[in-house]
Amino acid sequence: MREFHVAIVGGGLVGASLALGLAEAKLRVALIEPQAQRPLPDDDAWDVRLYAVSPGNARFLEALDVWDTLPPDRVARIESMHVFGDRFDACLELSAYDAGLRELAFVVENRLLHDALWRRMRSASAVSVVCPARCASLTWEASAAVLTLESGTPVKAKLIIGADGADSWVRQAAGIASKPVSYGQLGVVANFEVEKPHRGRAWQWFRDGSVLALLPMPGRRVSMVWSTSEAHGRTLLALGAEALCASVQQASASMLGAMTLIGAPAAFPLQLQRVAAFVRPRLALVGDAAHNVHPLAGQGVNLGFRDARELVSVLGDRGAQTDCGDYALLRRYERARREDVLALEVTTDGLQKLFARDTPWVAVARNVGLNGVNAVALLKNMLVQRAVA
Repeated sequence: MREFHVAIVGGGLVGASLALGLAEAKLRVALIEPQAQRPLPDDDAWDVRLYAVSPGNARFLEALDVWDTLPPDRVARIESMHVFGDRFDACLELSAYDAGLRELAFVVENRLLHDALWRRMRSASAVSVVCPARCASLTWEASAAVLTLESGTPVKAKLIIGADGADSWVRQAAGIASKPVSYGQLGVVANFEVEKPHRGRAWQWFRDGSVLALLPMPGRRVSMVWSTSEAHGRTLLALGAEALCASVQQASASMLGAMTLIGAPAAFPLQLQRVAAFVRPRLALVGDAAHNVHPLAGQGVNLGFRDARELVSVLGDRGAQTDCGDYALLRRYERARREDVLALEVTTDGLQKLFARDTPWVAVARNVGLNGVNAVALLKNMLVQRAVA
C-alpha cells in the first residue's frame, strides 16, 4: 500500500492547483481523477467555457509555474466593467485604473488552463497521478485514512481532500450534509465575434430576473453567460446562429454592434449549495465540493482557487513532519474560508432574488441603489479590491 501525506480526489482546476501547491510545500500528494485526460485538439477553436480569473489567483498560478505557460494571445484582460439594472440609466461602473490596478480579472479558457495545470502536475515528482480511477470506499484509521479504488488498490494518506465537484463522492462518503437549492435557471454560454472593439470592458445586464454578461476575449470576441429561466434557456439553445446573435444583440442594446456566433452554445443548471462543514478529522473539501454560488459575480472558480491557496498556506507552513490531517489544523482552514464563502453566497443569492422580483417599489429601490453605489468611489473601490483578491 502506497502512503502519502495528502490524497486529492478530483483533478479539475482547483484540485490540480492544490496538488501543485502542496507539492511545492514538500508534501507527497496522490491525485485521483476518474476521467481520462485527453490532449488539447490541434484546432484553434475557442472553448465555450471561460473563466474570469482574479489577479490574486493569477499570481497563485504564476507561483506554481503555470500561468506563464498559457499562450498570451488566448488571454484577455478585464480593465473595466459596466453593470446595468432594469433601466439603462441605472448603472454601476467599475474601473481597474480608478482603483490603481492594471486589471480586474483575466479571461482564460477552461481547457487551456486545465491543460497547463496537468502538464505541470505530471512533471512534479511529489505528485502521483492516478487516472482514470474511481473511488469505491473510504475508511478511517487513527493516524490516516484509506481510499480504496474500484480496481481494489488502496491509497493511504494523512489527509483526504474532496475536490470532486458539486456532487462530491468524498463529501457523501464522509457523511457531510449539503443543501442544494435550484434557481430554476440555466447558464447559457456562447462565444461571439463582434463588430465593435470591447476595449477590455465587461458588461452585465439585470433584466426580468435574468443576468446577461459579456466578457472580453482576445481580439474582437466576447464570451457570453446568460443566466435565465430554464424555459428561456432552452429556447436560446434551440435558436439558429443568426437568431441567437440577434437575441443577444438586442438584449445587450447593441453595445458591440453586429455579432457572429463562434462554435456551439451550451448550458448548465444553476443552484446554490451550502455545505454543513468544510472539514472533518483527516478530511477537507475545496471548490464546488464545498460551495456552489450563482455565477452572476463570476467568482465560482475564484472561490475554489482561494480555498486551495488557504489550504496550501495552512498545511505548507507546518512542513511535511506535521500531521496534516489533524482536525485542529484543518479547522484553521475552515475558519479562514467561511467568511469569504458566506459573503459571496449571500451577495449572489441576494442579488439574484432582488432582481427577480417584479414589485414596482423593489424595482425602484434596486436601480436607485445601483446608482447610489456608483456615486461613491470608496464603495466601488472596496468592491474592486474584494473581487481582485
